[in-house]
Amino acid sequence: MSYLSQPTHLEALRLRIISQIAEILENQTHTQRYAIGLSELNHNMHQEIVSKLVAAMATMATDDSAAMIAMIPTISQVIDTCSRLDQSLDLLFRQRSQQWASSDQHIQNLMIEFNQTLLELSSVLIEKDLLERQSRVLERIILSHEHISQWKEFVQEILADFYAIFPFNFFYIAFAEANGLSLYLYYLGQCSDEVRAQARGLLSQQMLQSIGLPADSALDIEEFNIHCGAEIKTKTDLNIRMISVPVPDHSPNLAGLLGVAYAAENNLSAQEASVIRAILAVMVMVVGSSKVLSRTLLELEYYAVHDPLTGLHNRRQFNDILHYEIGRSERHKHEFSVLMLDLDDFKDINDSYGHPTGDTALCAIADALLEHTRNGDLCARIGGDEFAIILTETGPEGARVVAENVSRALREMAITSSQGNRFHLTVSIGVSSYPIDGQTIDTLLEGVDAAMYKAKDMGKDSVCTFDATETRVSIRETRDNAENLREALKEGRIVPYYQSIVNCQSGELFAFETLARLKSPTGETTSAAMFIETIDKYGLARELDLAMINNSFAAKRACMDANRPEANAKIFINLSVQEIQGRGILGYAEELCQKLELPPESIVFELLERDAIGDMTNMRRFLTNLRRKGFAFALDDFGTGYNSFHYLRELRFEYVKIDGAFVRNILTSKVDYALVHNLSRLCQDIDILTVAEFVENQDIWEALKDMGINYAQGYHIGMPLPEMKQTLKSR
Repeated sequence: MSYLSQPTHLEALRLRIISQIAEILENQTHTQRYAIGLSELNHNMHQEIVSKLVAAMATMATDDSAAMIAMIPTISQVIDTCSRLDQSLDLLFRQRSQQWASSDQHIQNLMIEFNQTLLELSSVLIEKDLLERQSRVLERIILSHEHISQWKEFVQEILADFYAIFPFNFFYIAFAEANGLSLYLYYLGQCSDEVRAQARGLLSQQMLQSIGLPADSALDIEEFNIHCGAEIKTKTDLNIRMISVPVPDHSPNLAGLLGVAYAAENNLSAQEASVIRAILAVMVMVVGSSKVLSRTLLELEYYAVHDPLTGLHNRRQFNDILHYEIGRSERHKHEFSVLMLDLDDFKDINDSYGHPTGDTALCAIADALLEHTRNGDLCARIGGDEFAIILTETGPEGARVVAENVSRALREMAITSSQGNRFHLTVSIGVSSYPIDGQTIDTLLEGVDAAMYKAKDMGKDSVCTFDATETRVSIRETRDNAENLREALKEGRIVPYYQSIVNCQSGELFAFETLARLKSPTGETTSAAMFIETIDKYGLARELDLAMINNSFAAKRACMDANRPEANAKIFINLSVQEIQGRGILGYAEELCQKLELPPESIVFELLERDAIGDMTNMRRFLTNLRRKGFAFALDDFGTGYNSFHYLRELRFEYVKIDGAFVRNILTSKVDYALVHNLSRLCQDIDILTVAEFVENQDIWEALKDMGINYAQGYHIGMPLPEMKQTLKSR
């Protein structure tokens, strides 16, 4: 575009012309005033000369010699005045000449600059018809999703209109790609193979040079023919002239050129060149943006079905292909198998070496999976450290072979961290097959997930197949039970039953143990043994603990308000193992005791031995906090651990509840009798009270009395009841 289109230049030109014209006018004014002054001076002097000459002539007429002599000075003055008048006229003429010369120079300069301006303006003026044709072309250049995805065809539509403005022969688009140069050539009009080859060679060479690529770079050329224009004649030396526009910088990682080329002898007019460049400037934006957006759409489509870290398929694509494979295998009566892989202890890798090393390990695992599967199989990363494989047309035996090969390959693969540490990984793999293990996505995934967890339970680094006859029923029942339990807790249908704990020597009521019972909507009652594992697995233990505490505390308060004898009994309440992690259950119980005015010393919390000894550090902290609040503690199922007596030394308990498996056999097993007897003596020596469970008959009770056991509970003493009520049998 001409520099005259810049507003600052036009303003400077305007000011300069006005200044020069003003200077000319000012000079003319000064000259005019000077001339008027001289004219008045000449007129006055002329009058003076005339009057003096008239007086001299009068004197001369008298023939008076003395008078004539007296006129001589006057005549000298006249002569002097005429001389000065001549000098003034000369000065006037010189001044006028100088002013005329200066004005003439100014006028010449103005004419020259004005002429130059007109020439430059004429070079950028566009004819109305040409401008209208340009507008029609630009109106067609509208981006849409179709134009972006099919931008090469969109260019052809624009070029047909473009040709109506300027009959060029070639249109080219060049992009520097990762592997070389991508060149798109459009031929407008018919041309022979010889002309095509010659144009292709000249344009590709020019594009490589313009974009800065080596002359031997790989070329990827696409050619298109647009049926408009005259035939390009074959010439010995094809004189191709080019007009190029670079792809704008805002297109990331995209270097390229776009332009037209023509084989003609005549140069373009200024108007034609201006219009062509204007259209090219718009087209390069369209083509560059379309190229970038098209590439972005391809990347989005890729990452919609691929994991960005490993390049494997993602969970969405895995589910889609699994659905497709079920339909295909059903139609063709094929088998196929699904493998679910979970890395063993992968969290330790991230914690030890950092997440970048973990990412490196995941990528290495992905490569190993691809190496040990076929092209028709599908490998996917479906979670952080979980992978899945679909083995097409592969039965259970073949799937297990693949799983074993993958497991062995990963076990033997050494991975190096960024710090130079070498480590190995193992994987637990579950296998399920269609149709034997399931015929729907849900059943297949349910089965392979169960098999994978079975491999984990077997000690990890192993492969397990799905047992369709037993595992699925267990999985479904557990899942259904979890949802039923969740609803029951919300509806208050899991309630405490109370079993009496009595003084083993006197038979007097000492306490009640709260035992959870599930009430169905129809009134049936289910023991806690039937659902406690599901409660723990699905994270419902805290809700169960709160329900037991709320209901049992309220029941004790009711006994106290009614002055019933059971009001003096203690309450033994089971807690889940998670409570020793400091989840605030003791603080909640303390506040509830204060609210209901219950003495904290009447509350005894108990934990199973296997749970209590699993975290000694937190267990000590828990016991300290418990006693500070006034509560007591009982260790339940004592004797089931391998080192039970060690914990009596390390931890202090108020009560030890002897596991019923020992108690029920003391009359028939010398070993069990000796264990219970010695435990009773030990606890007496270290001031720990004992509670014997599973007292099922009078003979067992009598034997426990003789051993010195402090308290007893069991069906012989009292069945669990929905209220705190003493129902002791006569002794």
